[in-house]
Amino acid sequence: MNPKYYAFNSPIGHLSIFFIDEGIIGLSFGDESHIFKYIEKYFGLPVKVHKDKYTYHQEIIEYLEGRLKGFTLPILLKGTEFQRRVWNELLNIPYGEIRTYKEIAEKINCPQGYRAVGNALNKNPIPIIVPCHRVIGANGKLTGFAGGLELKSKLLELERNNKNI
Repeated sequence: MNPKYYAFNSPIGHLSIFFIDEGIIGLSFGDESHIFKYIEKYFGLPVKVHKDKYTYHQEIIEYLEGRLKGFTLPILLKGTEFQRRVWNELLNIPYGEIRTYKEIAEKINCPQGYRAVGNALNKNPIPIIVPCHRVIGANGKLTGFAGGLELKSKLLELERNNKNI
């Protein structure tokens, strides 16, 4: 499969994007160590390439600048059946809206599995594109996010501010 990756600067800082011919397989917020294990497990050892040959990062930058509300990038998600069900459900959350862990659990027919949903979100290999930032606690509080709660808050605010534009 020959996975590849490159780093790029974005409005939220340094990001790395991982891909194969079929599509995006990972996105990380600077610390690639956790994503490398996932990529290697499912796709093989990634090779660093020069970003000038690729444009995968353009949609991410446009989203982070508030100019894009939906991604057209092809993605490929690998994980357990449960993880894939959760991640695919995240793709159904409209731009600018939020859901709770419990609502996601109910949507995938696992109403008592809200903690398992949280664990699946924690392992989301393609944050932002697979919008785990749109999931919050039942009490309305922000909870875990790979990029940190401050970034999660900024992403939700960005979407709230641009929802009706």
